[in-house]
Amino acid sequence: MSLFRRPPSPESGSSSDESSRSVTPVETAVVPPTVPTPVLSGPPRPRVGVTGASAALPPRPPGATTGSRPALPPEPDEPEFPTERRASSAPPERRGVPQAPATLPSVIVAPPEHRERRGPGPSQYAGPDRRGGAAGAGYNGPERRAFRRGEEGGAGPGDRFWPAQPRTLGETGLNTTFVEELVLKALFFSGEMRGMDIAARLQLPTALVDDVIEGLRRQKYIDIRGGGGSGVGKSTMIYQLTTFVTDMLRQVLDRNRYNGPAPVPFLEWAAAVKRQTVRGNRITRARMQDKFGDLIIKDYIFDGIGPAMNSGRAIFFYGPPGNGKTAICQGMVNCFDGDIFIPHAILIDDFVVRIFDANLHKAVEDEPGMQPYDRRWVRCRRPLVVVGGELTLEMLDLVYSPEVKYYEAPFQMKASNGMLLIDDFGRQKVSPKDLLNRWIVPLESDIDMLTLHTGKKLQVPFDVFAAFSTNLDPSDLVDDAFLRRVRYKLEVQRPDEEQFHDIFQVMCRKRGVPYNAAAVDYLIDAHYRPVGRPFAACQPRDLLDQVIDMAHYQGQEPRLTTELLDSAVRGYFVRFDKDKPEATSASAG
Repeated sequence: MSLFRRPPSPESGSSSDESSRSVTPVETAVVPPTVPTPVLSGPPRPRVGVTGASAALPPRPPGATTGSRPALPPEPDEPEFPTERRASSAPPERRGVPQAPATLPSVIVAPPEHRERRGPGPSQYAGPDRRGGAAGAGYNGPERRAFRRGEEGGAGPGDRFWPAQPRTLGETGLNTTFVEELVLKALFFSGEMRGMDIAARLQLPTALVDDVIEGLRRQKYIDIRGGGGSGVGKSTMIYQLTTFVTDMLRQVLDRNRYNGPAPVPFLEWAAAVKRQTVRGNRITRARMQDKFGDLIIKDYIFDGIGPAMNSGRAIFFYGPPGNGKTAICQGMVNCFDGDIFIPHAILIDDFVVRIFDANLHKAVEDEPGMQPYDRRWVRCRRPLVVVGGELTLEMLDLVYSPEVKYYEAPFQMKASNGMLLIDDFGRQKVSPKDLLNRWIVPLESDIDMLTLHTGKKLQVPFDVFAAFSTNLDPSDLVDDAFLRRVRYKLEVQRPDEEQFHDIFQVMCRKRGVPYNAAAVDYLIDAHYRPVGRPFAACQPRDLLDQVIDMAHYQGQEPRLTTELLDSAVRGYFVRFDKDKPEATSASAG
């Protein structure tokens, strides 16, 4: 009796032994009838990705995975797309997740809630895969993204903090999707840009941005419009958005409209603040005398502010108005050594917080031959942030703008590693008691508590040399709990007659007016002693400015004369008499 033999299948070759079959990406198991076979021969269609609906991806070569690229070239006898795929051993709801090394069409995308978040490869950009997640996701605090350099903060010259220039996208601490969205927003707000201009906008190396742009081109989100003039390479090409990006870009702008340098992860900024601390200085009297310029102050002020600056803790100034409390603080910040690095923005829970402020932070020019650094940071002098009567409690928390959907850092964050002066303390719209209660915890623990608009509490470092200045009676403003936390208190007294002459001489030199000691003596004898008027450090400057204005009005050269000083006194010193029936009556004193 003859045995019936099944003819060999093309997949199994000539052998019928199942154990000897070599599995290839083309060989697939039969898909159950309930799962329709995807049609892959049509034009690109929108897909749902990490950032929303987007254009279809170009076909991925067989054998390619979602990790590193490029993949091996396909065999000549393989079709361009497989028409069926192997049955997965995973649960039915996870069958859409790509499983390396199986070959799947690039348009088959897993549902967002089941998608694995993976970052780019260790050495190159991951291309069309927009599922990049944060490296080192073990941190359970307020920042989910990676901190790439740990506590060492990127060692630079000496022992100071020096942010190393990132060489890969993973070293930036940002995932692929976030950087892609920054590129798309830069093109949206500008219309079209060269590759090098996009890199300058993001403050990232050109090579990294070129890889991101190439990945967006493969996804049909951007296209080349033409060359950008002289030079060759991707960085000189002009790019613009395509119509495939419309729906996805709308979702990106609904999340936030931040269009600036790439942010720094929160943990990296916190470690940098620690490395650049304002605490524990070694400031001496000899060094301080060169940092206050032409400011005339008494020796006891040097002896009071020097130890306070070495501690880096808070100091409380009090005394009559117009005697240089604010000017002293401006000189104090010059006594701190070196410059610091301040990020343009930081990233907290996928929310951007802007820190760098050109009005408060003074950038330092780079020296020739200096070691390169991460351009997301700005080299600045230690900042001095001054707030006065306009201060409210809301201004001391993260300021969220619902229009642009990102945060502006509060004053104390912008003053990190520098000095924060609360001037005119007691004249704010908020009560002094509430304002002092707001500062008690940061002054005690060096940690400030901020709140996101989502209600989440956040701990940020409070590395600030805080100074409080008031011309009101301190007994009406502060209590024992506040005085215990502010270790240094200093009264700024009025100048004496000798210092009054010295200040007048300094101001005459600054204004280009010849100094006349006899005219100043006349001013004191005629307008100070007879009425018992006290001296103030601001009066020589103010009176001299009025003398200059009066001389220009009369067509004369500005000089210190008795006539011009008399005119300046009549316009400067005015005493309003409340007891007189006329509400507008006044007399020059």
